[in-house]
Order: sequence, then structure tokens, then C-alpha cells
Amino acid sequence: MEKLEVFKALASPTRIQILDWLKDPEHNFGDQEGIDLVKVGVCVSQIKEKLDMTQSTASQHLSILNKAGLVEYKRLGKWTYYKRDEQVIKNIGKVIEKEL
Repeated sequence: MEKLEVFKALASPTRIQILDWLKDPEHNFGDQEGIDLVKVGVCVSQIKEKLDMTQSTASQHLSILNKAGLVEYKRLGKWTYYKRDEQVIKNIGKVIEKEL
């Protein structure tokens, strides 16, 4: 985990909102045509719609979160699904507690 990348990613209210939504995907995104939102993740198109922004802007935010290790993605066919990496998020708390 690159601390600087993590803190840069967390410096955006939009990216924090995405992480918050992904913490409870079933509540925040509802049904997704038989996809297990907890195991597989949330389709980028649903995240884009909830953000009310273009696909490219939403994808840019998700890419920054992924680069920081805060989310992971899975491709199923032509769709990309994102979910939080809970272990990395827990580790951030430990780093803050220990080093800052």
C-alpha cells in the first residue's frame, strides 16, 4: 500500500462517497440482475448513474481508488464490477494509528 496514493484518493469527496456506497452495496444499489453485490461488486454503470456524471469521469474516480488499492474490480463479459478491498481499508486505520 502506497500511503501517498491512498491519501490522494481519499482527498476527494466523490471518491469517499463511492467508498461509502460500496460499504453496503445491497442497500445503496439494490438488485443487479442476479449479481451478488457483496461478492462480485457493483457495475460501473450503476455507480456512474448514482454519481450523476459521465462514464469517463466515474471511471477515472474508480481508477484512482483501484490504483490506491481501496477497491478491486472484476470483469464479467463487457461489464466491470467494483467492490471495496476491506483488508486494505483496515490496514489504513492501522497505519494512521501507528505512524501519524
